[in-house]
Amino acid sequence: MSTEKTDTIILHHAREMRHAMTRQERHLWFDFLQSLPQTVRRQKVFGSYIADFYIASHKLVIELDGSQHFEDAGKDYDERRDAYLKSLGLTVLRYANSDVDRNFRGVCEDILQHLK
Repeated sequence: MSTEKTDTIILHHAREMRHAMTRQERHLWFDFLQSLPQTVRRQKVFGSYIADFYIASHKLVIELDGSQHFEDAGKDYDERRDAYLKSLGLTVLRYANSDVDRNFRGVCEDILQHLK
């Protein structure tokens, strides 16, 4: 598949994901990230990967992980993805969906610490 075709597919998928956020992504977005003074992008494309949230001013990627991320295939994929993002000079923060559900304030405070 051509690079142009792949790019178009990934951009289309990212756009779809912005409209179909998980419950935890919506909670973090509407109840915290959207109100930050920094610009936060949702479903930001990096190469062939899509980050849940991205704060360019701090080169910070925020990922929310559902259960599939804790299976072997998900762990392997995340390791490759994180290595790629880190090779771009980005910091990747990962939180389990259960962290957002059970410790929303703690997740928000951790993100704020990385923005200082």
